Amino acid sequence: MNNNRLFRNTENKMIGGVASGLAEYLSIDVTVVRVLLVLAFFIPKPFPIVLIYIALWIVMPTKRSLQQTWEQGPTMP
Repeated sequence: MNNNRLFRNTENKMIGGVASGLAEYLSIDVTVVRVLLVLAFFIPKPFPIVLIYIALWIVMPTKRSLQQTWEQGPTMP
């Protein structure tokens, strides 16, 4: 069972960090996810991969690095 949460990885991103976040969540190489996304874009049947990518980019929260967390300090509710 995978106890990770799904985040956009902004430290290892090409466009929005979606592919990097998916790869980290699925524990696979980010190159595999990026190649699959590009191949899905060129499927002859209309497949809205661009819309799915943009939706994930908007919906997925960013993963804050440990240094960013320390710099910001504690958050009060």
